[in-house]
Amino acid sequence: MRIVVCGAGKLGYSVAQMLADELYEVVVIESDPKRRDNVQTTLDVLCLEVDCCSPSTFELDDVRNADLLIAATDNDQVNMVTCMLAKKAGIAHTVARIRNVDYAINASNLLNIDMKIDLILNPERITALEINRILMAPSALNVEDFADGRVRMFEAKIRQDSPLINIPLKHLSIPRDILVAMVFRHHRMFIPNGETILDANDNVYFVGRREAIDEFEQSFVNIYEKIEKVMIIGAGRTGRFLAPMLEKNGLSVKVIEKSKERCEFMSSILERGTVLCGDGTDMDLLTEEGAGEADVVVCITEDDKLNLLLALLAKHVGAKKTIVRVARNEYIELMEKVGVDVVLSTRMLSAGEVLRFVRRGGLVSVSFLEGAQGEAMEIIVGAASQVDGKALKDIKFPPECLLCAIVRNGAAYIPNGQTVLEANDRVIFIVKKENASKAIAMFNTKR
Repeated sequence: MRIVVCGAGKLGYSVAQMLADELYEVVVIESDPKRRDNVQTTLDVLCLEVDCCSPSTFELDDVRNADLLIAATDNDQVNMVTCMLAKKAGIAHTVARIRNVDYAINASNLLNIDMKIDLILNPERITALEINRILMAPSALNVEDFADGRVRMFEAKIRQDSPLINIPLKHLSIPRDILVAMVFRHHRMFIPNGETILDANDNVYFVGRREAIDEFEQSFVNIYEKIEKVMIIGAGRTGRFLAPMLEKNGLSVKVIEKSKERCEFMSSILERGTVLCGDGTDMDLLTEEGAGEADVVVCITEDDKLNLLLALLAKHVGAKKTIVRVARNEYIELMEKVGVDVVLSTRMLSAGEVLRFVRRGGLVSVSFLEGAQGEAMEIIVGAASQVDGKALKDIKFPPECLLCAIVRNGAAYIPNGQTVLEANDRVIFIVKKENASKAIAMFNTKR
């Protein structure tokens, strides 16, 4: 499959890198010399110095013969026009990055139907939805739902006083409908087995029926209690999506933002929340406005380094939990090491949406885990695929790959070695990134 990526900014570069790693044929269009040189020296892709909005660009064989075009420039209008030109040139599928809040909320029909854009990427909205999901499950560091909400995966950090440590998994009293699917220890992920013993400070991923996970979470020993008060520092695009979501979920929301214009806009879209015009790095302001009493402080300014500083300051004055948004993926590990509870990469979340769309076929969803070291996927078993009609014990999955749950006829359950897969089963599995393509191929219908 040939994929054209227009724009080699932060998002475009990440998407091109991810697709190249997946061994797709990638063509990058970039007019900025510095960005173009960076792509040419670091990625195994073809990079063209042309205008993505020019009709003549789509007369080039390397472009018009593409199967998919992803418009990821910094300009919404350029992305929309590029997708329209791509469709006119015969490129079957298009993806556009659209950051404008009004387009995202009020113009979905215009973009999807009139302009025939197959997938709209709004990185800030995607990030806000992810933060909202995590806050609705306060014991978790990460939450993902699969199979229309029938299966849930949640990540939690194991405390030193947890009853789950120092006991082999095969002897733990965990509900049958829940599986310990993955462990992240010392910045390395691995699939556990019955002999695995959980250690304090492990990040553990539990997968199971949503009802079972919800009940298990209530009894899970964790440092966090029910979330009621949330402080958001930064009222940019992500904040504009997030604050109303949290307010609708019944949370008390307080927003701090330096820009007077942004504060006025945020005040106009909140019904009960408080908006303060001030500097989030001001220790006195944080203390006076109750950062220490907040259940969660969410740092979502456009500056990664500032977000880290804000999270550390919030922790210093007593905040129970901190969530930080980053644009640069390389900061994730550093922030986790210094004590930030949850670090979300806008680029990684958006790239996950693109990857799901590109792989589609039987693939329903994909989520990156621990800085993209692993992937959690939901896929439909194809008829006459390698796994159709076989028991799990007889299937040779790639290394570090675990099938966690199956949804059949609307019912979700945890499988065992005797479980036989059937065509149209929805399966949820976790796999190391480097083995993801091999795992997906096993579930696809043979052609």
